[in-house]
Amino acid sequence: MFTGIVEELGEIRAVESAGDSARLTIHGPLVTSDAVHGASIAVNGVCLTVVDVTDQTFTADVIKETLDRSGLGVLAPGARVNLERPVRVSDRLGGHIVQGHVDGVGAILSREPGERWDVVTVSLPPALARYVADKGSITVDGVSLTVVEAAADRFSVALIPTTLALTTLGRKGVGDLVNLEVDVVAKYVERMMTAANTGTAPTPTPAPDAPVVPAP
Repeated sequence: MFTGIVEELGEIRAVESAGDSARLTIHGPLVTSDAVHGASIAVNGVCLTVVDVTDQTFTADVIKETLDRSGLGVLAPGARVNLERPVRVSDRLGGHIVQGHVDGVGAILSREPGERWDVVTVSLPPALARYVADKGSITVDGVSLTVVEAAADRFSVALIPTTLALTTLGRKGVGDLVNLEVDVVAKYVERMMTAANTGTAPTPTPAPDAPVVPAP
């Protein structure tokens, strides 16, 4: 489990394609300081398993399911990525409960710079809209954020100076893709309420193959 509080900006050092999968090599001195084979590290909000650790870098395999449901498939050497280690049981939960299981991909529709922060609007796949609410929580590229305003096909967030300086969200522009993970509590509540009302569990809605990018 993660909290969506990014620990470090890492860098993609290599991408090895293997047909329907890929192996990423990522530089991250902080997150590799206590990493071992089999450990978990969130990369842009995607929970990956460490295969090897060498010289402040780690490698991780990304299977087709993850490539299809996230933006990791478009990463190239030199790309910066948000990195977070799993939360310890004794740690403070600074963000919200994040699983590292991406629900869909959105695209940045607009950025409105303020004096010390930016308001960013992101497209929202229709299947995820019911889980996103004003002042609720959402994870964008692994960053725990509070929703400013939610609509049927988009939502907005306000990025404070710390988020702009220490995560990839300070560098991404209009049209760039971001990984989205909605609040897991909302999904469980929906499932329990549906089962209580109908006596059956709802059929899961598959994540979209591509981000929905409505006209601004």
